[in-house]
Amino acid sequence: MLDVVEVRYLHDYVLWLRFDDGNEGEVDLRMELWGEMFEPLLDGDMFRRVEVNPTTGTIEWPNGADLAPEFLLARLRITPAR
Repeated sequence: MLDVVEVRYLHDYVLWLRFDDGNEGEVDLRMELWGEMFEPLLDGDMFRRVEVNPTTGTIEWPNGADLAPEFLLARLRITPAR
């Protein structure tokens, strides 16, 4: 089972994620924020309140919106090695 283990807000609707399988990178969620649960996240202050829920292994926001780790990984732009 794939889990998100770390999330950081970067800018606009872009997050940096690290998964338990070692993958990490950026994901732009702007085009994913539609529907009753996700539209409140268009408010930048709300979007920045993202956290990892260690119980579910994914990211979530205070309003209960969350996204499956597999969905996030499929949209991940891999961060170049430093």
